[in-house]
This record gives sequence, structure tokens and C-alpha cells, in this order.
Amino acid sequence: MNYKLASSYGFCFGVKRAIKIAENTPHSVTYGPLIHNKMEIDRLKQHFNVGLTEEFGELSKENTVVIRTHGIQKHELDELKKNDFNVVDATCPYVTKPQEICEKMSKEGYDIVIFGDKVHPEVKGVMSYAENMERVFVVLDTSELMGAGLREKVAVVSQTTRKFKEFMQIVEWLLSRSKEVRVFNTICNATGENQEAADELSKEADIMLVVGGKNSSNTKQLLEICKTNCKESYLVESAEDIENGWFDGKKLCGISAGASTPDWVITEVVEKVRKI
Repeated sequence: MNYKLASSYGFCFGVKRAIKIAENTPHSVTYGPLIHNKMEIDRLKQHFNVGLTEEFGELSKENTVVIRTHGIQKHELDELKKNDFNVVDATCPYVTKPQEICEKMSKEGYDIVIFGDKVHPEVKGVMSYAENMERVFVVLDTSELMGAGLREKVAVVSQTTRKFKEFMQIVEWLLSRSKEVRVFNTICNATGENQEAADELSKEADIMLVVGGKNSSNTKQLLEICKTNCKESYLVESAEDIENGWFDGKKLCGISAGASTPDWVITEVVEKVRKI
């Protein structure tokens, strides 16, 4: 089987940084998955004894607490520091930025509009930095802003892994209806580059594999983009997910990967495709 890798794919700066922090902090615990890739989480557990808890109340001073790349809610971080936990912050700087913007603009009296998924940990963290949570509106579509009762001054940010075109639809809607709109493009550069590369390759390939965690937001975004151009697009977490029947009658397999997908997983996928 012929294959071609996207011109930009895989680990972004923030994920590389977080992995290095975790590797340099053995016998630690992350509050929530450090990144959205189970195989890499398992590797850190096996080789560096980096544990994981999903419950804030289960964190113990016996272990260093590593803050996940997506960040955590402000009151939780304040609680850890107040109680003298040993905290190592692996929050991606691209995530820290919308947190800071949300806090500053909220204090200056702006309503906050966040383009993103309200149940995603990154968005929950960003929301928590607002001075008045009642004036924060998390949306995925302009229809969700109808009747929201936005005030004259609005600041808008985006979840770092969303599509730029969809973000601009929210921005344009706000500009046409609000007296003052402060726009902050907080979409990660690496996310945009990976999305553009996947878009280009999926127009050329007759089957696409997007490698990454099934709970990874940016991986899901890549899959949606690929499916627009190539109906035979599949999300695979590892080489084991690949089915040989997918490739019947196909000539070129395009391969992309989410920002939290390690190189060793991508290599295993490439090797399996190459042998088909």
C-alpha cells in the first residue's frame, strides 16, 4: 500500500513540553490525563511512575501534582497552592493565554464569549478565570448566542484546538451586533498547521488515517476535515485498530495525527500500512 504523511502532524510544542515535565517529575500524579492519549499516559506510568487521578479530593501531599496540559480550574489551582502542595504546572502556554485574557477582560467589564466545548477541561479552566461566571457564554454555533442578552462590551476567545473558519463565524456575528468587540485569536498555531496539512492531503488520498486519542479534541477536528474531502477517513488510536478491508481497491493512504499523538505510535501505524 502506498502511503503519504501529512506535511504537518503529531506532537505540538505544548505536548512535548508537558511530556518532558512529567518525565522529569517521576513518582508524581497528574490531576486528569496529562494529554489525551491513553498509550502515552500508560508509557509514563510504566517507565516514570507518573500516576493519574480524576478526583480532586484524592490528591495527596505525598506526591508532586503535575497540572495537565489543558489546565485546571482556577479555584482548584488556588486550593493546591494554599494548602502547600508541591505543584508543577505543565499547562500549555497557549492555554494559559486565554485564561489570562478571560480574567483581564472580565475585570474590565466585558462579557466573555468562548468558542469551544463547555465540557472540555480546557474550556472549563478558561471559564473559571472570569470574575463573573454569569457573564461567560460558551458556544459552538452562533445560534447559541441568540437571546443571550450580551451587553455592549464583548471579548471573544477560542478553545485552542478549534477550526479558525468557525471561530471567525462567531466573530463576524458578534461584530454585526455588538457595540464593542475585542477579538483574541487563541487558536494554537500547530493546530492550524496540522488542519491545513490534513485538508490538503485528504484531497489527494483515497483513504485517510488520523492517528490519535478518541477523546482528543484536536484529533476529532482533523477527522472531520479529512471526511469532508475523503469519505474513507478513520480515527485510529493504534495500529491494532486498522482493518485490512479498509484498503480494498485503494491506491494511496494519507496519514495525519493529532497533537497529542507520540511519534512511536505513528511509526507503528505507518509500518502496518506499508505492509498491507
